[in-house]
Amino acid sequence: MTDDLTDDASRPALPVRRKWRPAMIWLFAGFAVFAYAFDQLTKLWVTSTMTEGERIPVLPPLLHWYYIRNSGAAFSIGENVTWVFTIVMAGVSVAILLQLRRLGSAWWALSLGLLLGGALGNLTDRLFREPSFAMGHVVDFIQVPNFAIFNIADSAVVSGVVIICLLTLRGVGMDGTRQVAAPKTAKPAEPAGGSNEETVGE
Repeated sequence: MTDDLTDDASRPALPVRRKWRPAMIWLFAGFAVFAYAFDQLTKLWVTSTMTEGERIPVLPPLLHWYYIRNSGAAFSIGENVTWVFTIVMAGVSVAILLQLRRLGSAWWALSLGLLLGGALGNLTDRLFREPSFAMGHVVDFIQVPNFAIFNIADSAVVSGVVIICLLTLRGVGMDGTRQVAAPKTAKPAEPAGGSNEETVGE
C-alpha cells in the first residue's frame, strides 16, 4: 500500500479540462469590447466638451478631469518615442489573440479582455489622432493626487496585468487548470514496542 501512495505522489495532478471554451471566447470578447468602447466614449466626451489644458474638479482634492494629450506610454511614461509604443501595443494585441485557443478560464478571459481592450484603445489614438498616423497623442484626463494623468485604457491595461499576476501566483493556468501540490508520502507505521534496533547485552 505504501508503494501505491508513493507512486500517486510522484505523478503530477491531472486537472480536468474545462469544456466551455467557446463561452470563454465570448466572455473575453465582451470584456475587450467593453474596455475599448468605454475608453473611446470617454475620450470623445472629453475632446468634445473640454479644451486641452482645462481642469475640472470632480471630487476635490481627490479627483479632477484634466485634459492633456500624451505622446508617451501609459501614465505619461516615455514621451517623444511615440512610434515605439505604437509597435509595442500592436504586438501585444496580436500576441493576446494568438493565445485565445488556450483560453478556458473566466478570470483569464477577464484579464486578457481588459488588456486587449485597453491596448486597442490607446492604439486607436496612436494611429488616428494628431499629429500624424502612428504618431498620434493619447487623450488623458483622469487626475488623482501625486500620480500621473491617465485614461480608461491605462486603467484597463493595469487591471488586466494585476489579475494575470494574481492568477499566476495562484497557479491558475490559462486553460482553467490549476497546479495542485502532490500529497505527502505516507510514513510506514512503527512496529509495536518501539525501535527495531536490537539491544545487545553486556
